[in-house]
Amino acid sequence: MKRRAFLASITALALLAPTAEAAPKKTTAKKRVAKRKPRAKPASNPTTRSPVHTADNPVIDEPPKGTSASRLPPVKAPEPPTEWHTYEVITSVNLKSKDGPSKLWLPLPLNQDTLFQRTLGHAWEGNPGRASMNRLPDGDLEVFHCEWPDGMAGKLQLKTLVTTADRHFDVTKRTVAPEREDILRRNLQASRLIPNDGLAHQLGERILGRIKDPVAQAKAVYEWVVDNTIYDPALPGCGSGDVMRQLISGQYGGRSADINGLFVSICRSVGIPARCVFGLRVGSSRLFRSLGLTTTDATRGQHVRAEFYVPGYGWIPVDPSDVRRAIALEGLSDLDSRLLALKRVLFGVWEMNWIAFNVGTDITLNGQGATHPFLLLPRLETPRGHLDGTDPAAIQYSISARRVEL
Repeated sequence: MKRRAFLASITALALLAPTAEAAPKKTTAKKRVAKRKPRAKPASNPTTRSPVHTADNPVIDEPPKGTSASRLPPVKAPEPPTEWHTYEVITSVNLKSKDGPSKLWLPLPLNQDTLFQRTLGHAWEGNPGRASMNRLPDGDLEVFHCEWPDGMAGKLQLKTLVTTADRHFDVTKRTVAPEREDILRRNLQASRLIPNDGLAHQLGERILGRIKDPVAQAKAVYEWVVDNTIYDPALPGCGSGDVMRQLISGQYGGRSADINGLFVSICRSVGIPARCVFGLRVGSSRLFRSLGLTTTDATRGQHVRAEFYVPGYGWIPVDPSDVRRAIALEGLSDLDSRLLALKRVLFGVWEMNWIAFNVGTDITLNGQGATHPFLLLPRLETPRGHLDGTDPAAIQYSISARRVEL
């Protein structure tokens, strides 16, 4: 019995020995793990993130810190230009006798003086039964409205004197007074042809990437529009201005209302107030022959430009459409040094051989129930229908413009 007990005890010790040796190892491993310090994670602070700007959360509400909209230069009073040029613009209308009354609407130049344009006065003569100048309540548009009674052949000549000075954006100067809040809000909203969300916002996000500065954002949009649109001189007037159609089809371009309307749409979608400015070429261009008049005939000289707003700097002028127009009509290649220079110039400069008429969209004219996307051409209403002035011969109107000395 003693021998059997001895052998059993030896066997038990042999079985227990590995377990006894492993126990300290497990304890040591646990101690080593306990000594390791967890890696500190950076604290996330939602307030430090750059805001995502949209039409509902625009730059004017929450400018990115450290950008041109928040780190502003000293306030300097605007300096009036020293070189001004005066133009006489004459619109002549000769209507044939109709079977009923006729009504005519003509867009007028800006009714408010700016640092680049001043309207000196209007004068008219003719045989309308009624004539008046009407302004929309928000001041975006002023028109000359006249009517002729039954069967009368209408005659009208409207003369306007306008003086202009080249417009330049200076990044070193800050405007004295900010724009009115209601005007900025209106130029963030969608209009009938210019969306501010959906496809426009998706395109804007792709263009901007990580760019946060509002001026740099607008320049990125400008360069994208210049590089990805086509100017089509065969289209009537200034184009339809239908930006939604461009976004859906993926075919970008047209004429000035289409190309500059696309710029405005993308800017609004990323929270930058922007607008189209509708006007008329009235003189020759120092930049390119195709960007101005070659004679005094301005009947087909209508042209749409654009501008965007940055807090502290005000409205900044641009014209991507005229860059594409120069490519199409001057036969320039995309790498031509003259084209590259023009591309730089037309971000921040308007050559004022052109006069601004209005910034109105979705317009209801007095005496009409229909809404028009914009008013740039004469409009005529007769018992036989409505004419939008795209074909001057249909209304029988002409426009002349010449530079005068006062």
